[in-house]
Parts: sequence; C-alpha cells; structure tokens
Amino acid sequence: MGVPAFFRWLSRKYPSIIVNCIEEKVKECNGVKVPIDTSKPNPNEVEFDNLYLDMNGIIHPCTHPEDKPAPKNEDEMMVAIFEYIDRIFNIVRPRRLLYMAIDGVAPRAKMNQQRSRRFRASKEGMEAAEEKQKIRQEILAKGGFLPPEEVKERFDSNCITPGTEFMDNLAKCLRYYIADRLNSDPGWKNLTVILSDASAPGEGEHKIMDYIRRQRAQPNHDPNTHHCLCGADADLIMLGLATHEPNFTIIREEFKPNKPKPCALCNQMGHEVKDCQGLPREKQGKHDQFADSLPVSEQEFIFIRLCVLREYLERELTMASLPFTFDFERSVDDWVFMCFFVGNDFLPHLPSLEIREGAIDRLVNIYKNVVHKTGGYLTESGFVNLQRVQMIMLAVGEVEDSIFKKRKDDDDNFKRRQKEKRKRLKRDQPSFIPGGQFSPQALGNRSSPQAICNPRQAAFEMRMHERQNSTTSASPNTSLTPDSSPSLGGGIKRKPEDSDSEPEPEDNIRLWETGWKQRYYKNKFDVDASDEKFRRKVVQSYVEGLCWVLRYYYQGCASWNWYYPFHYAPFASDFEGIADMPSDFEKGSKPFKPLEQLMGVFPAASGNFLPPTWRKLMTDPESSIIDFYPEDFAIDLNGKKYAWQGVALLPFVDERRLRAALEEVYPDLTPEESRRNSLGGDVLFVGKHHPLCDFIVEQYKTKNTEAVDIPPELCHGIQGKLTLNDNAVLPDQVVQSPVPMLRDLTQNSAVSISFKDPQFAEDFVFKATVLPGAKKPAPVLKPGDWEKTNNDGRPWRPQLGFNRDRKPVHLDQSAFRTLGHTMPRDRGMPGMYPNAVPLGAYGSPYARPLMGSQQQIPKLLSNLRPQESWRGPTPLFQQTPQRTAGAAPLLAWNRVMQSPNQFQPAQYQGLGPMGYPQRPEDRMDRGRQAYGPGRPYPLPPPAGRYSWN
Repeated sequence: MGVPAFFRWLSRKYPSIIVNCIEEKVKECNGVKVPIDTSKPNPNEVEFDNLYLDMNGIIHPCTHPEDKPAPKNEDEMMVAIFEYIDRIFNIVRPRRLLYMAIDGVAPRAKMNQQRSRRFRASKEGMEAAEEKQKIRQEILAKGGFLPPEEVKERFDSNCITPGTEFMDNLAKCLRYYIADRLNSDPGWKNLTVILSDASAPGEGEHKIMDYIRRQRAQPNHDPNTHHCLCGADADLIMLGLATHEPNFTIIREEFKPNKPKPCALCNQMGHEVKDCQGLPREKQGKHDQFADSLPVSEQEFIFIRLCVLREYLERELTMASLPFTFDFERSVDDWVFMCFFVGNDFLPHLPSLEIREGAIDRLVNIYKNVVHKTGGYLTESGFVNLQRVQMIMLAVGEVEDSIFKKRKDDDDNFKRRQKEKRKRLKRDQPSFIPGGQFSPQALGNRSSPQAICNPRQAAFEMRMHERQNSTTSASPNTSLTPDSSPSLGGGIKRKPEDSDSEPEPEDNIRLWETGWKQRYYKNKFDVDASDEKFRRKVVQSYVEGLCWVLRYYYQGCASWNWYYPFHYAPFASDFEGIADMPSDFEKGSKPFKPLEQLMGVFPAASGNFLPPTWRKLMTDPESSIIDFYPEDFAIDLNGKKYAWQGVALLPFVDERRLRAALEEVYPDLTPEESRRNSLGGDVLFVGKHHPLCDFIVEQYKTKNTEAVDIPPELCHGIQGKLTLNDNAVLPDQVVQSPVPMLRDLTQNSAVSISFKDPQFAEDFVFKATVLPGAKKPAPVLKPGDWEKTNNDGRPWRPQLGFNRDRKPVHLDQSAFRTLGHTMPRDRGMPGMYPNAVPLGAYGSPYARPLMGSQQQIPKLLSNLRPQESWRGPTPLFQQTPQRTAGAAPLLAWNRVMQSPNQFQPAQYQGLGPMGYPQRPEDRMDRGRQAYGPGRPYPLPPPAGRYSWN
C-alpha cells in the first residue's frame, strides 16, 4: 500500500526526479486501429532492458475505476487489464525481460494490515449503501426526482486476494495474453516473459526485488541493466534504492487530485450524495449530448528517476570530517531505514514523526549531527546496529515535547485561518442569486444559450421566494415551531452545520500538555506508564519490527510468522537500552496457504469467496473462532481527522486457534479448491524467435523431469532452474481463450516452462553495494537544482526528459507567420509573441543575407534547449530584433526597414526556406500571408506600418 504522503513530499523536495512520459498514440485508418510497432526506438529517448509490473496496481484501477464507468463483467475487466499492460509496454518498450508479479500470500506482518483494510472496506461499503438508501427515500418523500435505481451486483474488490476464483481466472487470462503477444507483437519478439501469479507466495513488489537480488548475485549478470518498475506504491522508491542498481526507473500514473465524480443518486455533477436535492436534470446541448459527461482525459504517466534521486541524496548526505570513511551507498541504506519510522505497511509510525511535518528532514539532520558519535553507519546490507539506532532515537526523544507543542500551535493556526476564510466567504457571498433558468452558468457548461420560457412568471416566483426568506429571517429572536410557523418563544438554536467551527473528535491524550506519556499508555494500551516491563515489551516488539522490515527490503522475508502485536507505536524517548535486545528470527518458517490467508484477512461479508463449510466458521455463533470476525468494530482516529486515517481496533488472529479450527473442514475441499489452496511458482514464456525457445522445446521432447539450468548466453544472462509445466503453452498447439470475446490462438509458436530463481543458503547475505563494472549515469543535476532561483532571478527548471542533448522542438516559418498575424504586435508586453521571426533555414548555409545594418540573431538550436532555456539567453520569440549585418533573414511582413515606407523585394530573391530553390510563382510579396496569385482572396488591410504595394 505504501507510505501516505511520502511521494508528494519527495516530488516537492526533489523535483528533478520526475519526467513526464512521451507516449505514442494508436492511430486509426478508415476506422481500423493501427497497432503501434513497439520494436522501434523508444520515443522517450531511453532504452529499458527489464520491465517489472506490480500487477495489483493494475488490477484494482481496471476492475473498479474511479474516473470512468466500471466494467460490466469479469470478461471486460480482463480486457481492460490487457489494454493497460499494452499501454505500459508501449511507453517503456523493454528489450530483454518482462516480469509480471501478482500479490501472493503475504507474510503475517502484512496480513494484519490487509485484514484491517478489508474489514474497513466492507464496513464503509455497507454504511455508504445504507446512507444512500436513506437519502433516496428522503428525497422521494419530498417529491424530488431521481433516476430509477439500477439493480446490479456490486463488485467486491476483496476478491483480489490470493486463493479466490477471480485470481485463478486472472492467471489463466494472463497466460493467454502473453502467448498472444509473443505470437503477434514484433516488440515481444526476443523478449523473455516471467509470470508470477497469486499462487506464488510473497507480495508482488517483493517477488520482483527477490528476483533482482538473486540475479545480481550471478556472475553473468549485466551490472548496467536498465530496470523499470511499474507501480503506484511509494515504498517502491525505497525498494529501488535498496537494489543499488545505477539505472533504476519507476513508472506510475500521474496523480491528479479532486477529479469530478457524479452523484451516486442522480448521476449529476457538482455535488455529493449528502448534498443531493433530487432536482431534474437540465438539458445541455441540442440533443442533451453534453449532460453530465465526465471530462474525458486519459491518465498520464510519469517516470521517477532514482539515479537523479541518488544525486540529490549524495549532496544532502555527504558529510565531512567523519571519524570513518564516508560511503555513499551505506548512507543511502541509512536514509531508507530512517524512512521506515514515518510509516510502512508493517509498523505504525512513531507519534512524534509525521511526514507532513518534515519528519524525514528532522531525522536526517539528527543523523548528520549524531553520526560523528556513533562511529559508523546504522545499517549494513539489511542488518541494523541497534546501539547506533538508540543514539538517533534518544536524540529524537529529546525534542518530542516541543514537536507535540508545535503541532498543536500549527493546528490551532490552521483552524483559525479556516474559520476566518469561512466568515469571509459568508460575508462576501451575494445576497440573492437567481435560480432556475435565470441561474448563472459556468463558462463552457452549456453548448449554446437556452431560450427563456415565461420570464414574467419565473421572475414573480423568484420575488415571492426572496420575500418569504426575508420575512423568515427578519427577526433574530424568532424561532420556528415544528409546523414551520414563526414563534416568539426565543431565539432559534444554531444548527451544527451553520456553525463556524467543525465538530472535532475528542482528544483524551493531549500530547501538548504535561503528562502526555502517562495518558497515552493508559488510553492506548490500558496500562500505567510506570509499568516499565510492559513499555519495554512494546519497544522490543517495535525494534524487532524495524529489524524485520529492513531485512525484508534487503534480504527477503526473515520470518513468515512474525508480526507486531500492538495497534500503536511507542515514543522515541522509550528507546532506551535497545542495544542488547535480540533481533533474530526463527528459521524455516512457512507462509500460509491461500485459503488459510483468506480466513485470516476476510470479514464475514466476503465469506462467499470461501468454501461453504469454511464460511460457516465466520458466522456460526458456536464457531471456535467467531471472535475473529466482529460485525462491528471501533476506529480510533488517533489524532487524525478522517476515518480512513484512523486505527481499526480489530482482534489479532491467533494462528494456532485458526489452524485447529480449519483442520475440521479441510476434508470438505473439492479437488478444484484444493488446487487453488496449493502454493505454486513462476512460469517463463518465450517466442519462436528467442534463442532459448529451441532449448525449452527440446526439454519437452525428451520429457526431462529433472530441473535444468538456463544457459545464460541464451537468455540475456538470466539464470535459474527450468522444470516441465503440466499446463504449458506449447508450439503448434491451440491456446484456448478464457475470455469469450477473444479468439483462440490456433497458430501458436510460443512456449512456457516452470522457472525457479537461483537458490542460496539460508544464511547467505546479499551485499548492498554497486556491482563491479557498473557505470555511473551521467549527472543530471546542475548547481541551480539546489537553489530556488538562478542568477537572473527566474525559477530554475529541471532537465526535461532522459536525454539532455535532445533536439528542441521549434516553430517553423508558417507557424511564426500565423503568430505574427494573430498575436498582439506590442513588443513591450512580457510573455507575448513579438514580431520577431525565426531563422530562414535554422542555421542552413543557404540562409539569405540580412539587410546591411541588421544584427545577428542567436541560433535557435543553441538557446532553446529545454534544460537550459530558463538560464540561458531569452528564447527567440521573446527577443526584440536588432539590425546588424551577417545574420539570417527576417520575413518581409515583419521587418523593420531603414526606410519604413519602402519595400525592397530584391533582397528576398533566391533560395527559399530549408535551402530549396524557389519557384518563380513563389517569389512573391511575403506580406500577402502566402496568398498565391491564383487565389481570389483580398489582401489584408494596410497596417499603417508597412507599404504592401
């Protein structure tokens, strides 16, 4: 799920890491879409070797999108997933490997968060449905208009969990999709494709990281491989840094907040369900074609360049006069470790560290101040030095009290500003706004003005409505009786929604007041703060969690069974004496099976995805584990404002009790359910043109049951074990389509086989360092990227795109002619296009000579480079032309002559634009806006500045 607000903070602090993706769009010819040839060079001017897809970040927006109508059925969902992958592939265009990873069974530490999210989603969905039905009945009772309620089955997104039929069908569909693309798409011709579906245990992004770690440890690995990872989770940035690969890029959707959504009751725009009035929809457009249409804008993608982030961090973390040798790679690992304190998927963040309050910057500053005393770095290849971490945490604990007080002051100031803003808006709003057909309309809301019907009657109704309102509110001491008649019994009680202040949840902790630690432990843990034994137990569990998370990021899952057994975190000042705390984990632990995980994370409302006898354990009052599935539970806002930010107080699942209860219902599983409950592995696919294809086909022909090593020279250096697959895709065999709307593959030439990563001893340590032979990417940042403005006082702009030597886009002569005739000719207005014009041939040797006293205009190609245009010379279209000999020509209609009322056509005879000879009929007066002699259009009117004759 990632770290809330982390990416927003990172992109604002380090803006040059972001690059907008350039995407080649599909073209249509006679109504037929022409597929994009992805074998051509990447339009982003960078070539990627490997593309990794964190599939859950694709599955969710394709199955239940927020900005467009949801697919009608499961088949449409699968097609939407295929199209999304095609789009990502078109942007990235990998040349060696495509790795698709779907979330499998997660470690127990992650299951607790999954359980919280799924219970919360089920509860909020039921509450939203009840609230919607209640408001619908109220509106209809008042005579409001609402469209008939659609009877359709609600898609339960909880089915996107390992072990469900949906995930099993998705794996089949992706196998078909891969085979189809290997047979038909030239961009997939020499590609190796690995599919790790939901049957393979582990989170998708961590399966990807485990693959990269294991391949890096092989002698045939290319240290200059360019990786691209697709996913929306912010923790992918930290995972990418943890690989220490010099070329690592993340692609994700560009987040655009506050997208308009239609009301769920009336399907109209501009209000939410709670504000719906049940008004009839107004006709917009002649045929109502513009009514409530969502603004269609395809989601854009951005690249996050981790090599640029490493440049930022190298400047920020470099420290002088250290008592030990500075190692940038080790300092990056420490930075990643410190980010865990502000939030991750496995531990609650410390109360004093909020990322929105600059917690990471505070930690970095403390780290740089304390590291001189620690004698070394906090981490090494995923292992934590607790003695040094203790020094950092106690330094944070010294300022905890001031942090809490400042947080309270900032919150009070924000509330005060919001209150003043509401008062100002209330004071400045107009006393009367006409309604109905006279109501003001937003610009562009209507396609054409609407005719006024019966204006006198409409005006009369508005006057009567205004008079009634003024009568009701005339006396401030008048209150309303239940029948809405005025009463003089006293002033009307102010409604909560009319108040200037919003209702605030009660805060019993009051961290800004003395005694906050005692109140915190009493309210959150129900123990006294003086109970040192309990506090040490909480701190020890949290320290274990920090060690487990770092090991998970750098070495893989240290224990499938470990989890943090509390809902809240301790304070930084409690981290005393942690240096001698054990941080070892049990070896040989195994993950849950898929159906067992469903029992551990699903609420009873999602029990329909489980076998009947298993489902009964969730609802039967006599069930031995009925307490694991509460119908209602409390949500502690914990100082936050919104429910989704709060803590769901659910009971933790006791693994021993769960397994004991499931032993009684295991015999009831059908063979199909038993298959879905088993753990699987990865599958490798190649096409007929791939060098590895013949080797795999030979394994099937010889029916070799032993695992064989991949020859690295046949597969871009990829190594691992191959074993025959029971449900393999084989050449010359029909691949059945699991989606009825898609055709079967009757001429298949692709092949698939089971794949297993290289194996290492359990105590093997993957080194967190840059590999020998890796080339450091060319630096992107310039001195101005750390400064707010450059020498000219203008904001500094980062490099645009991957290629700093990209040829800039420019306007040709016809575009300048259009601008010259349409834009204002006032040269003194900044930001406007003055009447300067481009080079005749953009530096061509055939450029025509200027007049005798005209000045040389700088070449466009030298001063329009995007990354330098904000610091270098002023762009050409903002320059005022000057007269000096020896430069390229200005166009006739835009020239300031020595004699302003005299035109000299002889100066412009000869070669035309781009060096091609002009036809005689083209050597005409350029002042006529390219009107040819045979066109009957009249000449433009005299401008008073030039002589057109």
